Amino acid sequence: MNFSPQLIALGEYLAGEFDNREQAIAEPVWYVHLRLWQRPVNLFLEDSITLFAEQANVNTLDQPYRQRIIRLRQSSDSDATVEVQYYMPQDPGGLKGAGDNPALLNTLTSEQLDLLPGCILTVTQEKLAGDRYKFTATPLPETRCSFTYLGNSIHVSLGFAATATEFHSYDKGIDPATGKATWGAIMGPYRYTKRNQYLIR
Repeated sequence: MNFSPQLIALGEYLAGEFDNREQAIAEPVWYVHLRLWQRPVNLFLEDSITLFAEQANVNTLDQPYRQRIIRLRQSSDSDATVEVQYYMPQDPGGLKGAGDNPALLNTLTSEQLDLLPGCILTVTQEKLAGDRYKFTATPLPETRCSFTYLGNSIHVSLGFAATATEFHSYDKGIDPATGKATWGAIMGPYRYTKRNQYLIR
């Protein structure tokens, strides 16, 4: 399948190793210093660019968490629109550390993933100078990202913005009883800077 320039650009912008060092130094009360890996994986190759994402506190890089699969594809409504669909690995512990050790991803198959039906974003783009873009991903109207993890019901508000050099994460955990954010980008986005580019396949 021929991917649109926008889809390819988004895949390239998201693929890489990031951290929020400057933000964590400036606002340590609100922002933990995190490292984020977003590794291309050979899944859904017929119509998508797919990434494995994982993050860790820089003080405990050997204890990464929040493993997830991010699938980028053209919207069924329009070739010019990109959608982001999230999946949960059925055995996230088996992929622990794959951000820094991508060999762990070599045997991953789509059958080892659980689709998260409400965890889907639509992407808008702003053309910048040259052939650069700014992408903004927001939830579809009337959708809720919720799933069960380790026996607990998890509700998440997803969203991000991406350029060639920066990734801003708006992800927040939501208390289902109160609707209030309990973790994540409570005081505004986590502002990551790309430190290392990974090639999409």
